[in-house]
Amino acid sequence: MRKLTPAGQQLIEEIAQRHGFSTDAVMSMLESVIRGNGSMAQFNYPEFGGSGQWMQGGMTMVSDMFNNYLKGRVDGLCSELSRLMANQPDLIRSGSFQSQSQGTQQQGNDGGGQLQQQSAGHGGSNQQQTAAGPVGPVSLFVPPAPGTSGDWWPADLGRPNSTGAQNDVRYAYFAQPRRLAIEVNGKVTVYNTLDHQISGFSQQQSRGASLTFASQHGLVAVASLPVVSVGGVPQAAPPPVREEPVSTRSVARESDVFTTIEKLAALHAKGILSDEEFAAKKAELLSRL
Repeated sequence: MRKLTPAGQQLIEEIAQRHGFSTDAVMSMLESVIRGNGSMAQFNYPEFGGSGQWMQGGMTMVSDMFNNYLKGRVDGLCSELSRLMANQPDLIRSGSFQSQSQGTQQQGNDGGGQLQQQSAGHGGSNQQQTAAGPVGPVSLFVPPAPGTSGDWWPADLGRPNSTGAQNDVRYAYFAQPRRLAIEVNGKVTVYNTLDHQISGFSQQQSRGASLTFASQHGLVAVASLPVVSVGGVPQAAPPPVREEPVSTRSVARESDVFTTIEKLAALHAKGILSDEEFAAKKAELLSRL
C-alpha cells in the first residue's frame, strides 16, 4: 500500500472512528477495495470476522453468516471506501478479471461509472470537513516519486489491459509485451505469456493452491509459463536441452561381451569347459549388458 498523506491518514482515522473499527482494519479493507477496483472486496481480517466478501450493490458475506449486524457494519465501511475511491481516479483501473472472465471487464467499467455517480450524491463523505464546511477532495496517497509509476508491477510494463485480485494474490495482464505480473505476499513475479491470449483467471482454494488462466488453448497453469523476473531481478533463461549422443563406449562393451562368449563357446566345444562352467560364464557376461 502506498504511503498516506497527512490528510489521508486523518480521513482514515475518522472513518475508522465512525464505523467502530481500528485504523489498521480500515486500511486493510481499503486495500481490498482498491484491489477490487472499487466495486468489490475480498478480505480476511479478525475485526471483520475473518474472511469474507463485499459486492457493491450486492451481497455481503462474513464467516459468521447469521451476524447481520456485522454484515451491515462491513457493508457501510466498504460503501464509504468505495465512494472515497471515486475521488481517487488513479486508483480506478479500466478492465478487470474480478470474476475470472473477460465478461467481467464490462462490469468493472460499469462499476466505475456507478461510483462516479454516487460520488456526486455523497460529495460530503469524500471531502475533508472543517468548521467552515468541506474544503475539497482529499488526496489519500503521497504521489509517486518522479520516474516511478506508483503501481505494484514493474513500470516498464506500462498500463495493463486487465487487472484483478483474489485473496492475497493480485495479477495484471499486459497483452502487447506478452507479460503477466502476479503479486503474492508482496513478491512480484513477471511471466512471459508466449502466444496465450488471456481471458480470465482462477485460483484453487485447496491446499497447495495454484493459479490458472483461460486462453485460446484452454485452461493453463501459470507455473508452466517462463519466468521473466522475480522481485525485480531478471531470471536467466533455462539452458536448452541437449540430447546426449549414444555412447560409443557402451557399443564397444557389448561387442567385447559377445566376442568373449564366442571364445568360451569354442573352448566348450573342445571340451576344455564343462557345461556348467560355460553356462555360468555366459550368464555372467550377459548380465553386464
